[in-house]
Amino acid sequence: MNRILIAATLLALGTTAALAQDAAAPAAAPAPAAAAPAAAGAVAAGDPEKGANVFKKCMACHAIGEGAKNKVGPELNGIVGRKMGSVAGFNYSETLKQHNASGEVWDAEKLNKYLENPKGYLPGIKMVFAGLPKDGDRADLEAYLVQFDETGKKK
Repeated sequence: MNRILIAATLLALGTTAALAQDAAAPAAAPAPAAAAPAAAGAVAAGDPEKGANVFKKCMACHAIGEGAKNKVGPELNGIVGRKMGSVAGFNYSETLKQHNASGEVWDAEKLNKYLENPKGYLPGIKMVFAGLPKDGDRADLEAYLVQFDETGKKK
């Protein structure tokens, strides 16, 4: 369902851009793609079933789904759209506490960069996992994670 909504949003954005381009002067160059649809597209391109397999690498430290509890790392329910460093009862690094204080929110783009190289993206964090270098693995994992709302129920 989430993939359908993302696809519909991207289609609507493309239609709006096409209409705007038609109204522009004939010599106008096409506008560059916006960053937000690209980030949303990265999640839409992933396969949540494959992402469940990728998540097995995360399970030693993280939980997701109904009844998920903090482990060595925080539970990940509703991570996309959630304020960074905000899971109750988890003792975050100073780095994530600072991002929380500034109001930063996990979006698909930030999550993708974080999953690629956690310590490179957020120096000073506690997570020891080296990251997921393959674009496909990150897209699949993001597609899996985004299925869960903040209560752990699948959307």
